This record gives sequence, structure tokens and C-alpha cells, in this order.
Amino acid sequence: MEPETKRWKGTTSDSWVAHPVLSDEQTQVIELIDAFAAPIVNKRETSRLVKELNSCYPLKGLQHVKRVRASKEEGCPRPLAVLLCLVSEAPNTTSFSIASLLPSCVVGHDGLGEPFLVKVPARPPLTRPQFELASQHWPTSFHEDKHVTDALRGELFSRAQRAKMHMFMSSAVAAAKEGRALGMEAVGAVLVDPVSETIIAVGHDCRRKHPLLHAVMVCIDIVARSQGGGCYSFDEHPACRGPSPGSIAPAVSPSRPHVEGNASRPYICTGYDLYVTREPCVMCAMALVHSRIGRVFYGAAFADGALESTFKIHTHKDLNHRFDVYKGVLGKQCQDLNSLSL
Repeated sequence: MEPETKRWKGTTSDSWVAHPVLSDEQTQVIELIDAFAAPIVNKRETSRLVKELNSCYPLKGLQHVKRVRASKEEGCPRPLAVLLCLVSEAPNTTSFSIASLLPSCVVGHDGLGEPFLVKVPARPPLTRPQFELASQHWPTSFHEDKHVTDALRGELFSRAQRAKMHMFMSSAVAAAKEGRALGMEAVGAVLVDPVSETIIAVGHDCRRKHPLLHAVMVCIDIVARSQGGGCYSFDEHPACRGPSPGSIAPAVSPSRPHVEGNASRPYICTGYDLYVTREPCVMCAMALVHSRIGRVFYGAAFADGALESTFKIHTHKDLNHRFDVYKGVLGKQCQDLNSLSL
């Protein structure tokens, strides 16, 4: 496979980008809260001031906010400023002077200039865009997740990986069209083993067979059937296909671990990738949680979709399994399927 450092440049004929669907905490604008700061008159006093301010106003819950910032103005006569306290913690007074804000708890008020208002982030930034926005107001610590940063920049997947993703979603699109030719909804899905980069199951909407058989549920049932379970036969739908019963090899990759007590084979979809032309509904999303899916790639949004449009089920912390979601793979081709739908 092509090295990860070789990034996809994109072309006019294939310009889709796999955008990550992140949690609300990662995407929302960070709340800013008001605080008082003051210029440091003598920078030699910085250590003492910080120590005494930490004792007087410890800024609990704001460990991500740095106490001191350097001036952004070149040649500023007072190049350092220090955070005094939050406005909500300040003494109840109409006179916000150094003496009133720091009543006898910091020795040597002459080491500080007149206080001024600033805004600081109420919680730590989780993504680079949040960090960059927060840092425009006050210096903030940031523990970057490079995986998320690369994903937001559209640089997570190499050219070779994108070619595979294109191929897998194309198979889902083809399945959707075959299902529509049989009078079904034009929705297709493909399950992929990312270790061997092979298709495990292909399915399309089969709700004329049973109302629960959305394309995603068809794929899950096909895999379950190959592992000795499953509830349905899709012999009358040749586009819905998968391995023969018992043919899936045991998982050997750390990304697809065995389930304790059942080491002879993986648990349904543990660690697999799903490519689906339309954002899964709540039922399908929860089935993906319970079947231990690894990643989901969908092409087009759905008004009742449960991975972004109405919920973000994959990000709920109270569930016992979470997975990564990416949208937009072959987005136009998947969106065009809507014109084929019933």
C-alpha cells in the first residue's frame, strides 16, 4: 500500500472527501467566559505573582488555560500579562482595581498594572479548529489527536486507500441499483475486512421480504449466517451475497480482536468497515453498535439518519461500543440514487 505521507490531490472527476462525523463536543464552538487579567510591570516578578495568584484564585476546572500570556504587540513596554481571576469569582464591587480584586492575598500590587477584561475557553479544546479559535483569546493547552486533525483536513487516507474506498462504495451503489430494479429502495451496503481489504458481504434493501431488512441489516444477517447464525436466506436476491456458512476465518488483527469466550471466530462484524450509500437509520445504527462494527462510511445524508442528521449514536459515551464514521464517499453518486428511490 502507498505510504500514508503521500496525500490524495483529488481531481475534477473524483473530488469527494471522506469527512469525519465527530461528536458535538468536538464540533461545537467552545464557550468563552469572562476573566480579569493584568499586565506584569516587572517580568522578574512573574514567578512570584503566578504562585500567589494560584493560591488566591486557583482557577479550578481551567487547567487548560495558561496563567501568563505574551503580548501580541511587537515592542510592547509590558510584554507579559497574567490571568487574575474569573469575573464570576471576583469580589462583589463596582471598582475593579488591583487592590479590590486581590484583597491582601497577593503581596506587592505594584507588580501589576491596571486590570482588563479577557475571554478564556470554558473547557479544553478537542480539535485543532477549536484550539486555534480559543488561542485567539488566551493561550490554551491542547493535546492534539493527529488522526482527527488529518481527517478534518481531508488528509487521513492515502491515494491507494481512497482508490479502495471508491471501489467498495461503487459496489454498494451497484447493489442499490440492483435492489431498485427489483422494486426495493435504492440503498446498498458492503461490509469489508480492512485487514485483508476484501468484501465480506453485499446487501441491498429487502423490505419487501421483511420490513426490518434494510440494506445494513441484510449485510449484518449475511455475516451472522456465515458464522452459524442469521435469520434469513437471500438466495432469491443474487446481489445480496456473502461467504458460505462457517467460512470466515478467525480474527488475527488487534483492530479485530476475539470476543472472550468465543475465540474460534470474530463476533459478527467486529472491526469490519461498512460502506453504505445512505446514512443508516436508528435501528441500523444500533445494530452496528451491537455487532461491533469498526468504521462506517456513508455517501449521502438521510433525514432520519442516526449518525449525524438526527443523532450521533456512534459518539454516545453511555454505549458499550463506539466506532468512527465518515461521510461523503462517492457523495454525488449516492445522492443521485435518491432519484431512483420509490
